[in-house]
Amino acid sequence: MIGWVAVFAFRLIPFRLPNVEPVLAVAMPFAKQYKYLSAFCFGFLSIALFDVAVGKVGMWTWITAVTYGLVAAGAYPFLKNRAPSALNFAAYGMIGTLVYDAITGVAMGPILYGQPFMEALVGQIPFTLWHLGGTLVFSLVISPVFYRWVVLNRQLEGQALLKLFSLGRA
Repeated sequence: MIGWVAVFAFRLIPFRLPNVEPVLAVAMPFAKQYKYLSAFCFGFLSIALFDVAVGKVGMWTWITAVTYGLVAAGAYPFLKNRAPSALNFAAYGMIGTLVYDAITGVAMGPILYGQPFMEALVGQIPFTLWHLGGTLVFSLVISPVFYRWVVLNRQLEGQALLKLFSLGRA
C-alpha cells in the first residue's frame, strides 16, 4: 500500500514532466523480495488503479498497465542474484525503461494507429530521455530506501499491521 500511495501521489503532481514517474523504481524492491507475481501486480495496478481513480480508463490503460507489469516482473530475474544496491536498481531501471518505451512508445503507434515506424521512433526520443532521467534518479534514491525501510520492515508486514489495527484484541 505504501508503494501504491507514493506512486499515486507523485503521479497527481500537476505539470510534471512527461514520463517522469517512480513506478518502476518502487516496483523493483518488491520484485527483489517478493518475485514475479507481486512485481507484476504492483506495476499493473499502479497504472490501472490510477487511471480508474482519475477517470481516464481506455485501451491505453491496459497496454501500459500490462507492459509495466511485465517490466516490473522482469526485475526479479535481473535482481535475484544481485545485491539490492542503488547501482543494480539503476541498471535494471534503465533496461526496463527502454523496454517499456520501445513497446508503448515505438511499437504501439505503428501497430494501433498506422504511424510510420521512423516517426514513432524519432518522436519517442525526447520522452524516453526524460523517462530514463527520471528512472535513473528514482532508482538511485527511492529504490534502496523502499527496499530497506518498507520491504524489509517487519513492522509493515500484513500480520504486524493487522495486530496494530486490532489494538490487541483477539
